[in-house]
Amino acid sequence: MINGSTSGSVSQHIGPVRTCIGCRARTLPSELLRVVAVGGSAVPDVHRRLPGRGAWLHFDLECLRNAERRRAFSRALRVQGALDVALLREHLEQRGTMAQGQPLGRQETRKQVDPS
Repeated sequence: MINGSTSGSVSQHIGPVRTCIGCRARTLPSELLRVVAVGGSAVPDVHRRLPGRGAWLHFDLECLRNAERRRAFSRALRVQGALDVALLREHLEQRGTMAQGQPLGRQETRKQVDPS
């Protein structure tokens, strides 16, 4: 990869690169949401710790619609049949609303640790 020859935000190879299954853009994992199959559903793996094969998706409902239209979830996660994406859609809608300054529900807070 040489100076801007890729789509997405990756211009040079700096660590791992993942591909969004919705828009097929290659970018850093920090800009994508990991999705795994649990039961018959595609669920967001916010902490990136759930077991099993993962797929990557931008935090964008348009990428979700593209992935659904292309039937990319079952292919990327290697499962038979269609997966229910209701939990994933809800997560992306909630994140979009939170980004607009209107948080839904309780937000996580981190403890501040005194380094001394």
